[in-house]
Amino acid sequence: MKRKIKVGLVQNACSGDLSSNFNKAEQGIREAAQKGAQIICLQELFGSLYFCDVEDHDNFGLAEKIPGPSTDKFSALAKELGVVIIASLFEKRAEGLYHNTTAVLDADGTYLGKYRKMHIPDDPGFYEKFYFTPGDLGYKVFKTKFATIGVLICWDQWYPEAARITSLMGAELLFYPTAIGWHKDQDETTNKEQYHAWQTIQKSHAVANGVPVVSVNRVGIEGDMKFWGGSFVTNAFGWVTYQADHEKELVHVEEIDMDLSDRYRTHWPFLRDRRIETYSPILKRFIDED
Repeated sequence: MKRKIKVGLVQNACSGDLSSNFNKAEQGIREAAQKGAQIICLQELFGSLYFCDVEDHDNFGLAEKIPGPSTDKFSALAKELGVVIIASLFEKRAEGLYHNTTAVLDADGTYLGKYRKMHIPDDPGFYEKFYFTPGDLGYKVFKTKFATIGVLICWDQWYPEAARITSLMGAELLFYPTAIGWHKDQDETTNKEQYHAWQTIQKSHAVANGVPVVSVNRVGIEGDMKFWGGSFVTNAFGWVTYQADHEKELVHVEEIDMDLSDRYRTHWPFLRDRRIETYSPILKRFIDED
């Protein structure tokens, strides 16, 4: 029997109204489930504005325990709809210790665990090092009802090591909840160059590892940032089967042929030909003279 999985992407704009953001996310999940989605992914930090554009101690008040109130709500929703939910949240681990974290709820409502973002950026408009401690749970896979999935978060997208390790752990699909955009006054050529690089690096993860990739971004203008949307899905050889609009909120369900992973890995046996005994230099920050 052929194995196909339907994934749901919920691409929203956010506001300062926390309850409105949560309700919008819930409505998107319900719509995706009604369209047949089995695994549904929300964008990074969907519950609020992207607060990392400034360094403001008051924003730590947005954080919560995981598991906690949001995972409890999503657990009930996942069980009601019979879907897997991937929810990106601001985690308060302890006083003064916070993470950018994604929780996974299985289709029967079971909380399967969380992944803490490993790579933390610090750029103009993306001051995440002010808020988040780098993840210490390692890379994670989650054995859901429909597939074994890997979850990485936004800045993790640029690191082939993260995708490789997660794939080698058995991930059949890679999900990337994301919040990335352009400065609202940036020129169009630079915009296109940045989006192309962003999509290309993730397509390369699909090619190198023989797994489909699902990337879910936000839209809308927040401060000086215009989040570029453009959420997309690739097959297991990096072919983009769906790409979202750069401006609009949307809910999309994409069917993925999971049998293609075996086909591409067999015909393009990158995993077979890995020379793992030669890779120890990758553990160095930079390869120069001692």
